[in-house]
Amino acid sequence: MQENFLPNDSELPSNDVSFQASSDSVPRKEFVKIMVIGSRKEITSVIKMLHTLRFAEAGEWSPIMPHGESGEMMSVLRKKVLG
Repeated sequence: MQENFLPNDSELPSNDVSFQASSDSVPRKEFVKIMVIGSRKEITSVIKMLHTLRFAEAGEWSPIMPHGESGEMMSVLRKKVLG
C-alpha cells in the first residue's frame, strides 16, 4: 500500500517567512578517538593501511606506547567528524 507523503498546497509554509541561521544549522566539529591495540608490528601495519586508504595521515597517530600490563602496545588517533 502506497501513501502520499507530499503535503497539500494548504499545508505548505508561506513565502513571507524569513529564515535565520541558527547554531543548530551549523555543523559542529566533534572528535572521536580510535585505538589500535596489539603488537608494535600489527599497529604499524594498521596505521599504514589506514594511511593508504586516505583515512588518516601516519603522523596523526599518537606514539606507540604500552597498554596495561598485558605486554600489548597501543596507538590512538583523534579524528574530527562533523556532527
